[in-house]
Amino acid sequence: MRPWDGFVRSEGLLIVVSGPSGVGKDAVLTEFAKIYPRARKCVTTTTREPRAGEAQGVDYTFVSEEEFRGRIDAGGFLEHAEFCGNLYGTPRQWVEERLREGMDVVLKIDVQGGLAVKTQMPSAVMIFLVPPSMEELERRLRNRLTDSDEAIAGRLVRARQEMEQIPHYDYIIENDAVAQAAEELKAVIIAEHCKLRR
Repeated sequence: MRPWDGFVRSEGLLIVVSGPSGVGKDAVLTEFAKIYPRARKCVTTTTREPRAGEAQGVDYTFVSEEEFRGRIDAGGFLEHAEFCGNLYGTPRQWVEERLREGMDVVLKIDVQGGLAVKTQMPSAVMIFLVPPSMEELERRLRNRLTDSDEAIAGRLVRARQEMEQIPHYDYIIENDAVAQAAEELKAVIIAEHCKLRR
């Protein structure tokens, strides 16, 4: 045994990425996956119906409400929530298996879910993605062309509420340029792997 082996991390990292709607979480994580293949994005379990083009086990794991609630009772989720009448959850067993295999697991999750995961797994690396400014966030939301003015206003209010939770996170990354934000995310994860275990 080498003298430093007791200080070196052998299991993977659980990486929680949160940020307001429109900040570009999907774009950053897509770029991150290209430059850091060791990470695996967790596939969320949901009760909603698949949309066109979505694949079982790739985009989501689709289950019935009965099965989902059974998994809740069995402690099968790190966190779960209801959104627009459907249930969504982070599967505990899948995450724990990947971590034991030495893979890093990325959860793209809202603030409420992120904080719930942190209580279950205190070693999770908490990363909050922010826009360059609130004006830029509004511009990005409008450029989607999917929401009414009222809906955008609601998203901006929620964004400010979510940002009040930043002190509960470990790192903050500004998404001004997607490639740069992805590189910063990679740098954070590499640094976490080099950190001494105590």
